[in-house]
Parts: sequence; C-alpha cells; structure tokens
Amino acid sequence: MRERFFAVVNPAAGGGRCGKLAPAALEKLQRHGVSVEVAETRFAGQGIELTRQAYRHGFRHFLAVGGDGTSYEILNGLFPEAAQSERPTLAFLPLGTGNSFLRDFTRQSAEYATEALLAGRRRPCDVLQLVHTKGTIYYINLLSMGFTADVAALTNRKFKSLGEMGYLLGVLICLLRLNRRPFPLRVGGCQEMDRRRCLFLTFNNSKFTGGKMMIAPQADPSDGWIEFVRWGPIGRLGLLWNLHRLYDGSHIEHPLASRQAVQRVDFALDGPVDVMVDGEVLTLHCQALQVLPGALDVMV
Repeated sequence: MRERFFAVVNPAAGGGRCGKLAPAALEKLQRHGVSVEVAETRFAGQGIELTRQAYRHGFRHFLAVGGDGTSYEILNGLFPEAAQSERPTLAFLPLGTGNSFLRDFTRQSAEYATEALLAGRRRPCDVLQLVHTKGTIYYINLLSMGFTADVAALTNRKFKSLGEMGYLLGVLICLLRLNRRPFPLRVGGCQEMDRRRCLFLTFNNSKFTGGKMMIAPQADPSDGWIEFVRWGPIGRLGLLWNLHRLYDGSHIEHPLASRQAVQRVDFALDGPVDVMVDGEVLTLHCQALQVLPGALDVMV
C-alpha cells in the first residue's frame, strides 16, 4: 500500500484502553506495509488542529484510533477545506468505547476495520454539514436533539465516571423529567414550519447510535440523503414499554414515530439547545443542515 496515513490517536479513549492497545495495533499495520505517521491527542479538540495541519502538509489518508469522538475531530479538521479539493480517505482503528458508524458494516469492528484497511477496501460516504450561529460542524453518524441528547448531556456532565451505570442513571432521570418540546424546523420542500412537540429528533447518516441503538434503520451513508427520524410526545409508560424497540429499529413503526429522507433542514430555534453529534455533546443554536454527497471515502 503506497498511501501514507496520518493517524490521530486518543490514548484516553475507552477509559485508557486505546492508549494501551494502540501501539501494537499500529505496529501490525506497519509490518504489513502501511506507512503511518502518528500523533496523539492530549486534550479535547486537539485532533481537529492536528488533522488540519496534516491535510495542509499533503496528507489525504487519515486513521482514527479511538472512538466516535476521534473520527469526529478528524472530520472537522478536514472540512470545509477538503470539500474544495481532493476527496480524503478515513480509516478506523476503533479502540475506544465504541464506534457507532462502523456498526453499519460489521459487529467485529476492530478486526474488520484492520482487515478493510490492509485490503484497501473503501467506499464513498456522505458528510453532513450543520451551520449554527457560531460556525459550522461536520459529521458522518448522526445528530440528535430532545430526549436522546438530554440523556447524553446529563450523563456526560454528571455521571461520566460511572460508565454504563451512569448512562442508565441519565436515562432514568430524563425519563422522570420527560421534557417533550418543539424544535421548530422545516424539511425538504415544505413551506410550513413544524412546531409540534416531540420526544426526540435525529438527523442520520448511518443507522446506529450509542453502539447498539438502531435509531435510523433505513439510513444509508452513501445515498446522498439525510435520514430524519422523529418520535412524537409519547408518555412515560409508553416510552418504557417501547424503549427496547430502539435497539432493533422497530420504534419507527410506532404511531407517533416517523421517518423521511431529506437533503436539507432549516431550523427556527429560539436559542441554543443541547445536541449529540457523533458521540459529542454540544450546545448549539442550529440554523441549517445539509448533506455533502460522497464527500469522503471510508475504509470499511
């Protein structure tokens, strides 16, 4: 393989698991002839700047060594500059807590990702672009707001050190609060603003979130569309009864749920809201979302 890869390694991913496993995994690639230049991140956001510098120095092939947050930072270091130039390639060594994007292709993520890289298997992938009042971000998995983002935000801010137990606490507290509210938006060619209350909204490029939740069972990362999933104002008992359906994708069959493929979303929010983007929790005043078809090659 002739390509040079720039590897962004987050040693803290997976509770430090990535830092322990990354050297051997990278050495294996090098033994098989893969040329890799390695850079480790020490703080959140550093991967964006490292990637941006590498891209400007001529790298076009990148390797995310960590979890969802690592690939998110690489993506936001590549774009928007990469949209005007040669299409970059992103490969994965998923050694963090999880990589929901890769689950669309296999459940044996670490082994399969290495095999795909060594075999040079790649496919075009859409990139989703969100414009907010303070800038622009890019993602390849999903953006969500409402209940799913509330759980992620509470867990991240209060219970992150508790691992899976912390996530369950976040779900329980958000279930008790159950803040069903409107997120005014307009999708596709619709003229009217949708101001209906809802449990959550998600704007997906791939099927899974949180590792195992199939939030958007009909999403396709290379079809040129945003898969928009909405779940209306379901009650506490109804949510408890149907929560398991998020794991097999059957929740979209619920009478209060809906999905549609769109290419643009325009928001009319009153102010910033918590959103979950590719595993990252951000507070953004969202303005517009659109798809950049086939803007990236992924090795899967």
